[in-house]
Amino acid sequence: MHISFTGLRALVTGAGKGIGRETAKALREAGAQVVAVSRTQEDMVSLSKECPGMETVCVDLGDWEATEKALGGIGPVDLLVNNAAVLVLQPFLEVTKEAFDTSFDVNLRSVFQVSQIVARGLIERGAPGSIVNVSSKVALCTLPNFATYSSTKGAMETLTRVMAQELGVHKIRVNTVNPTVVLTNMGKKVCPDPRDAAAMKKRIPLKKFAEVEDVVHSILFLLSDKAAMTTGSGILVDGGYLAS
Repeated sequence: MHISFTGLRALVTGAGKGIGRETAKALREAGAQVVAVSRTQEDMVSLSKECPGMETVCVDLGDWEATEKALGGIGPVDLLVNNAAVLVLQPFLEVTKEAFDTSFDVNLRSVFQVSQIVARGLIERGAPGSIVNVSSKVALCTLPNFATYSSTKGAMETLTRVMAQELGVHKIRVNTVNPTVVLTNMGKKVCPDPRDAAAMKKRIPLKKFAEVEDVVHSILFLLSDKAAMTTGSGILVDGGYLAS
C-alpha cells in the first residue's frame, strides 16, 4: 500500500526524539512539507542537519502564550500529529501539583491549543485535514504509578471523539494511536527493571514491546486518505496486551 503526502504540509509536536522524530522523517520521505516542533533546540538543530529543508520550531508547548506566538501564524497545515508528552511516574498518594500541572499542560492542553490553531486554518481554507493524537494503552488500562499520565491520556481519548464529532462536518478526521511500551528514552522509564519488563512482555500475546516504526506506520495510515472513513477511533499498537 503506497502512501503519499505530496503537496501537503504536516506539523508534528514532540519531534525532537523517538516517535515524533521518526514520524516527522517518515512524513518528509512520503513527500510532505514538515514542521517539526520541540522544546529542545539541540534536537531541532540535529534534525535539520539530518533532513535538510525541514521546518523547525523550538517552543515549550506547556506555555500557552509562547505556543500561540510560535505557532499562531504557522500558515496552512493539512496534517497534525500531537505527539508531545511528558511522563512523570509517581504513586497516586505522592502526586505533586507540579507534576500534575506540567503533565496536563503538555499532554492535554497543548493538544487543545495546537489542534485549534490547525483546525481553524483548515476551516478558513475549506480544506480537509487529518489529526492524530498519540495516546497510550494506559488510557485504557491501569498500571501502578501512572495516575497522572493515564489521566492525561484518558482525557485525550474523550477529547479525540469530541473533536471528531465537531470537526467531521468540516472534513477533518481525528484519531488516536495507542502504543504499548516503545523503547524510546521515555519508554525505558516504564520498565527500568529487566524483571518488570519480562513480566509485562509475558502478558503481551506477541511477547515483545513495540518498535518505533510500528507506531509510525499506524500514524501514517490514519493521516492518509487510506483511512478516509476512520474518525473518532484509534489503533492499538499493543501486541494484544488489552486482549489478554
